[in-house]
Amino acid sequence: MADTSTAAKTATSSEANGASCYAIVEASGQQFWIQPNRYYDLDRLQAEVDDTITLENVLLVKDAKGTSLGQPYVKGATVELKVMAHRRGPKIIVYKMRPKKKTRRKNGHRQELTRVMVQSISVGGKAIS
Repeated sequence: MADTSTAAKTATSSEANGASCYAIVEASGQQFWIQPNRYYDLDRLQAEVDDTITLENVLLVKDAKGTSLGQPYVKGATVELKVMAHRRGPKIIVYKMRPKKKTRRKNGHRQELTRVMVQSISVGGKAIS
């Protein structure tokens, strides 16, 4: 029993340190679960390396106080991202064949991506992380 209580204490202490702080944002037509001080690959953004981008389409924010759910967006919530690099995703081979017709088509595709680092998540101008 002592082991479970220490596990519960470490879980609550990690929540107090902001480890459970996250936001769900809408970017590039997709929804992303974003945590502070982590990097993510989004579809190519029109920004230079080392630029700061502010996302205002925040759908949900979870912090130590509780969860804020937007309808559809959380009012006053923003996420600041720093552009780290522009990259290309892995190559995907697209092969189409019609059997018995001697028709074959092979194409390759690499998605253009932008790697961003989450600097801060803020609600109402006050950073929660």
